[in-house]
Amino acid sequence: MSLAESWDTYAAGSKPRRAVNATGERTWLNWTQYADHGPNESVLGPVAGRRVLELGSGSGSNLAHLVTLGATGLGVDIVPARASVAKERWAGLTGIEFRTAEATDFLSQTDETFDVVLSIFGAVWFVEPHTLLPLIRSRMASGGTLAFSHLPAGSQDLKPGGAGLRHNHSLDAWEHLLTGHGFAAVTASLIDPPQGRTVGTMLVRALAR
Repeated sequence: MSLAESWDTYAAGSKPRRAVNATGERTWLNWTQYADHGPNESVLGPVAGRRVLELGSGSGSNLAHLVTLGATGLGVDIVPARASVAKERWAGLTGIEFRTAEATDFLSQTDETFDVVLSIFGAVWFVEPHTLLPLIRSRMASGGTLAFSHLPAGSQDLKPGGAGLRHNHSLDAWEHLLTGHGFAAVTASLIDPPQGRTVGTMLVRALAR
């Protein structure tokens, strides 16, 4: 089974995102694996007027939220079914686009430049950093923001790829990797889980220098 087929199987068994969150909002950004938990889009700074790329955009909900705030967005996902769902769900929203591609293939072939790149339990977690980070940096404007989240080092989950293929590095490891591939002002934090849960979320942010 190919990686795309594995993700397609996983997506078919996952629950669709709710139509509204706990506060009644129809779009919102969620960095963690828990509903209504963790920081919001302020991690990225102001997004109005900025070009945003999401690697592993899924149903497009996080990206759509940024577009409602004035960004223009492009979502890339390896699973064709994901892009189809996203296109249907956000058909009435201008300034957003979805494509089916593997992250490194897309970044290697595009000539577009982005002000913000985000990956929420997405490609940054699954693709070799020494391969992916230089490609991301090559498509980012100087001073642009890269932000991503994933499970903390040592955590296990059921997403495709297997634990040995996930790059859930420590805070220090991510700082070393990012500064070595053209990024600066790296901040990394572990978001505590909500009450009754035991696994937190790693959130990393850096600027393209």
